[in-house]
Amino acid sequence: MKILLAEDEKELATAVAAILNTSGYETDTVYDGEAAVEMAARNGYDCMVFDIMMPKKDGVQTLTEIRAAGNVTPVIMLTAKAEVEDRIVGLDAGADDYLTKPFAVRELLARIRSVTRRNTNFMPDLLRFGNIELNVETQELKGENTIRLSAKETKLLKYFLLNTEKELTTPDIFAYVWNGEADETEDIVWVYISYLRQKLAAVHGTVSLDGEQNGAFMLITV
Repeated sequence: MKILLAEDEKELATAVAAILNTSGYETDTVYDGEAAVEMAARNGYDCMVFDIMMPKKDGVQTLTEIRAAGNVTPVIMLTAKAEVEDRIVGLDAGADDYLTKPFAVRELLARIRSVTRRNTNFMPDLLRFGNIELNVETQELKGENTIRLSAKETKLLKYFLLNTEKELTTPDIFAYVWNGEADETEDIVWVYISYLRQKLAAVHGTVSLDGEQNGAFMLITV
């Protein structure tokens, strides 16, 4: 799983990122809200952790911009303030959870597990981009006509539809779709990208899977 951590206290950010990485997460760390907005727009994440008091853009401004762009990734807000009103402002901006400093890292890990599990359970069944629509429950891809996808094709396209116009690397795709299946290697990603391109062409979709030279792919409109 991939985490975006935005925390302007660099020593704390380094310590938290090290623990997240040791716990099996891949962590991108930034130190201000503006950089967090840029990273969220460019990359796909499973969870984002934002300090409220950051330079350039505070955590609430950062979250508001990210939600306005249609990004539904779970967000945990960190703050040194404990007042109820501060928590309400963060939650109203679209935060999924709230943690007051100082916090135990074990509690942060538990909150991450909780919000990512909850986000999976409440994921929408219908995802749209361009002229295509994916019904995750029935595994049907609809464009000018309709075609049935396999379970892995559905999960792969779902990942792209949740992260449209973002570069997704082969390791990230493999981790999301195959989730460490011991009998597969990252080469399987390229096979399923080919399958999915064929299915998108079959329904005459106005979207395509761009890239591959650098081992990263992006779902774009054409």
